[in-house]
Amino acid sequence: MGARSVSPHHCPGPFMLFAPQVVSGSRHEPGYCAFYDECGRNPSVGGSLIPPIVPCLNYSPARVLGPEHYQELKKVCPMLDRGEGQTTACCSVKQLKSLERSLMMSKALLNRCPSCADNFGHFHCISTCSPNQSVTINVTRTANITSQGTVREAVVAYQAYLSTSFADKAFDSCKSVRIPSTGGLAIGTMCGRYGSALCTPQRWYDFQGDSSNGLAPLDIDFRLIPEGVTGAVPAGIVPYNGTALGCNEKTPTGGEVCSCQDCQASCPVLPPPPALPAPFTIGGVDGYLVICATLLGFLILAFLLIHPSEVTCIDRNSLVAQEFLGSWFQAWGTLIASHPFKVLLASAVVVGAFATGLMYIELTTDPVQLWSAPDSRARKEKDMHDKYFDPFFRTNQLILTAPGRPSYIYDSLIFGKQNFSGIISKDLILELLKLQTRIQFWSDDLNRTASLKDVCFAPLNPSNPSLTDCAVNSLPQYFQNSVDNINKKVNMTKLGVTKEVDWKDHFIYCVNSPLSFKDITDLKMSCMADYGAPVFPFLAVGGYENDSYTNAEALILTFSLNNYPRENVKFNIAMEWEQRFLDILKEYQMSPGNPFTFAYMAERSLEDEINRTTAEDIPIFMISYAVIFVYISVALGEYTSFSRILVDSKFLVGLGGILVVGCSVLASMGFYAWIGIPSSLIILQVVPFLVLAVGADNIFIFVLEYQRDARRPNEKREEQIGRVLGNVAPSMLLCSVSESVCFFLGALSTMPAVRSFALYAALAVVLDFVLQMTAFVALLSLDCKRQDRNRCEVVCCITVKTPAPSKPNEGFLLPIMRKYYAPVLLHPVTRVIVVGVPTYFVTTKGFDFSKVMGMNAVCSSVGCDPFSLTQKIQYASEYPQRSYLAVPANSWVDDFIDWLNPGSGCCRLYTEGPDEGKFCNASESSKRCGKCMEKPDNGVLRPNVTQFNRFLPDFLGNRPDLNVRTNIHIQTDILSHTDKYSHKDIKFATRFMAYHTALTTSREFTAALKTARELAHNITLTMRKINDTPPDFEVFPYTVTYVFYEQYLTIVSEGVFIISLCLLPTFVVCCLLLGMDVRSGTLNLLTIIMITVDTVGVMTLWGIDYNAVALINLVTAVGISVEFVSHMTRSFALSIQPTHIERAKEATATMGSAVFAGVAMTNLPGIVVLAFAKAQLIQIFFFRLNLVITLLGLAHGLIFLPVLLSYFGTFVSQAKGQLRELSSNSLPVYDNMTFENQ
Repeated sequence: MGARSVSPHHCPGPFMLFAPQVVSGSRHEPGYCAFYDECGRNPSVGGSLIPPIVPCLNYSPARVLGPEHYQELKKVCPMLDRGEGQTTACCSVKQLKSLERSLMMSKALLNRCPSCADNFGHFHCISTCSPNQSVTINVTRTANITSQGTVREAVVAYQAYLSTSFADKAFDSCKSVRIPSTGGLAIGTMCGRYGSALCTPQRWYDFQGDSSNGLAPLDIDFRLIPEGVTGAVPAGIVPYNGTALGCNEKTPTGGEVCSCQDCQASCPVLPPPPALPAPFTIGGVDGYLVICATLLGFLILAFLLIHPSEVTCIDRNSLVAQEFLGSWFQAWGTLIASHPFKVLLASAVVVGAFATGLMYIELTTDPVQLWSAPDSRARKEKDMHDKYFDPFFRTNQLILTAPGRPSYIYDSLIFGKQNFSGIISKDLILELLKLQTRIQFWSDDLNRTASLKDVCFAPLNPSNPSLTDCAVNSLPQYFQNSVDNINKKVNMTKLGVTKEVDWKDHFIYCVNSPLSFKDITDLKMSCMADYGAPVFPFLAVGGYENDSYTNAEALILTFSLNNYPRENVKFNIAMEWEQRFLDILKEYQMSPGNPFTFAYMAERSLEDEINRTTAEDIPIFMISYAVIFVYISVALGEYTSFSRILVDSKFLVGLGGILVVGCSVLASMGFYAWIGIPSSLIILQVVPFLVLAVGADNIFIFVLEYQRDARRPNEKREEQIGRVLGNVAPSMLLCSVSESVCFFLGALSTMPAVRSFALYAALAVVLDFVLQMTAFVALLSLDCKRQDRNRCEVVCCITVKTPAPSKPNEGFLLPIMRKYYAPVLLHPVTRVIVVGVPTYFVTTKGFDFSKVMGMNAVCSSVGCDPFSLTQKIQYASEYPQRSYLAVPANSWVDDFIDWLNPGSGCCRLYTEGPDEGKFCNASESSKRCGKCMEKPDNGVLRPNVTQFNRFLPDFLGNRPDLNVRTNIHIQTDILSHTDKYSHKDIKFATRFMAYHTALTTSREFTAALKTARELAHNITLTMRKINDTPPDFEVFPYTVTYVFYEQYLTIVSEGVFIISLCLLPTFVVCCLLLGMDVRSGTLNLLTIIMITVDTVGVMTLWGIDYNAVALINLVTAVGISVEFVSHMTRSFALSIQPTHIERAKEATATMGSAVFAGVAMTNLPGIVVLAFAKAQLIQIFFFRLNLVITLLGLAHGLIFLPVLLSYFGTFVSQAKGQLRELSSNSLPVYDNMTFENQ
């Protein structure tokens, strides 16, 4: 930041002659000047941002100042004021005005901290105007400049001596001053290549004295001398050791102390955040482990000590309920089996009627609509943000690497030897630039060729952007996306060494000083992007350590597009642009000359991925269903002899069962499409799988029970089917009702995807049961008649002469279960062993920013409330590991105040002519312009209400440049469009942008949302205390990810709630359908809970995140668990064996074999196929999770539950025997276990 420069109105004449010479024998005496007045332009400085006007060499006594001269000095350099008539100085009025203009440019960044701005100008006033100038500086180089016929010797370089104590204190007062528009530190723009992190007092002053920085008119060699050191100081020189102010001190002119955000010493003493809660322990051991171990001990004792009891009234009620349901279903089954064709036709008509609704089905693919409820807080806040500020811009990003490219050393004239990674090379940078300009396509919506400018986010020119207005962040932007700038090179001399400087020198400078408008090389190029904003290095390169940007291993290219509502035509254009972006990258990736390997994503990628998982993995699902179908068709067959294979097979029955499942799903989807409830791809993938698991189990139980049954004398086939259905239908009803009620209650979830899944699944389960009780019974009746006539499947005209066996077929599972598995499992020893992750802070309408109290409650500069909105965010950012905030919020209020400050030169009004009183842009050069406001003595500038309303529209329309360094996003931080702003309504919605730390995991996103909300709530309560603030005023945090991660704030409690709702009907229905059998219902519930809990445990061990998709699968787990458990529980309750162990053996052998064949063996083959799916979503949440659910259900249903029943099962054997004796008087009973009476 240069100390001396002048306005363009002080340019010298057009002709100059430059003859540089070294000065020797300089004199240093108190009261004498080393130079005086202005000689003209420094011919050794070219391409400067301001005219490099240099002073004339003039060793002479300091001048006594006249009245006008004195007033100018008092205004610019008040530290030199000794009173009117008593003040002497070594600078002319012309020099003072030039110094004032030069300091204004630098102080524009520092004025928010008065003591810092005062210290910055202090030494430049000393070196330019001090009456003892010659004892502070040492002229080292001059040049003869001929201007307008006059030859004068001008100073073009000098040494400036100052004490380290003054330099250190001045630097300390400025090192924490922030730039509200970026959230960065001002010192970072004033320290050249070192940035804020590596800046020191010496480097700070060195940059100020470097004429190549575009601001300094000549070279100043700052010498910082420790106190007491004299050896390095020329004779007569006395290093300046004036008084530098601390940032927490007032200035002599009355300026207030700096704010806490700019000065740590000004901050109030705050208590540190409370310590994190200690883990729950009991006696130094994990408390949850102790509780679980204690419960396990009680359970083992109960297993060892509890013995059977006598029959109760509830036990008798259970049998009465079973007999009633059995009789009803027997009559129903006989009726259906007697009229199979009518039933099948009626079923087809009903399914067809429901399925016609599929014409109106809507598939939800928008992730926001899938996972965020319309009435959720995050969704409402998103809608409010999008209403006033437009939707969050769309991000499209490309990350490129070049493996195998060797690194190299570049010996820079300015920066010394630097190691460059292989990807930071000119040919790859040019290739990247070429790639980023390729995306164009024909748009039917626009009826012309569309390009980036049609959809890009252009913060500085949103109404009619050109390509150079588009917010594209990449390394080529350091060169303004110009091939000429990248190829530019020039010879440069520094310290007597001449070398070529090129793009590498510019790159090194820009990544360390991205806010610079001119580098320090003779290339004299800007670091700002062509759209007018800085490109911070983390947006251009990646894969580096400790700010070593030249060693970066990746180039980053980011396109920011405007976001639009889906009904807006430009939304389609943005989607087309992103699709073209993806297509070009895919083509480029496949091209043989491609030097990169890269990863890329578009805003649409998440939605595309959801669609892609269906498109690419549909074959996998089809194979999965085909495997299940083949298994069912084969497993249902009896296969008594080779010659009867085609007769005894159940291919058509298996196909019919699959069709019943498919029809139930289609009918469910059609019904909800009729009533306008949208579906999703997850429903298409999960619901058929779930209903197939439920339906296949019922099919196996029904068919296997029929195959094991012997027809009674004089009993018709239809009556036998009815009787078998009467035996098994109550069990099927128990499971189906439990599951459907479970899913209907699951629809109470606030998550749209979970709610719609639960509704679709519940109705599909109901319809599946209804179709099984009708269409499948009819289909089995037809198949039995075919089998009775020894006709082959498919080719029914062919008959087989081999007769059917005289006894029912047990299959191979039943004997294994009865003879081996059940006895081993229920052995006395075995029974005991078995138990063994930018965010905005948005203010809603209602807060009055135009009043001083309102501004002070928000801003962070001098005079602001120490607990203002931005200051509280600053405090939070000091604990990033707890708040997840890395950078404090920028503030349009601070930018507005800085813009109004007359020291910035940004806000000016025409003082004469036809435009008198109108806004005069700072970039315009006009003597007719004057400042908008006077600077108060205390430095705390605040506009009144009238001034606020008068100048805010001008501020919003003032495009940032070298003279106006405001936030480029300011225009979008106040409402969204300036036409929404009314001078009469200053209580508008605004937003303040901060940055989170790097968030990578769901836990971090969730914690960041939670802490941001807590902080916003705290800010809300403070701001509501301001007069006239409505009670419903609110500050809320918003970033694009919150709407997805809000579910994690409540997903544990909501998951427990939803799963509890699902578990409740399994208990209630089991009790009711078993005749108020509370014991069986409790054991049923306990086993299902264990399956669910164990599933969650295995999820953790296998790296399956708990989210909404996992919750859907856990709800599914409850449904599938019912199939594993409830059939076994009912079978045990109805057994007539004399002891608990015998009844458990019988239930395990008969029903366990059906459950194993119908649920486990139906699911497992299909699940294993899903392991070959390409989508990670399918692999994790469908393959892994469903495999876990099936295996745990199998283990609990066929291992744990039989043992549990053998200890705690119902005691109804006597009542069962009594009831069966009564029922046997009318019809003989055949024991399906031994089949001895057939």
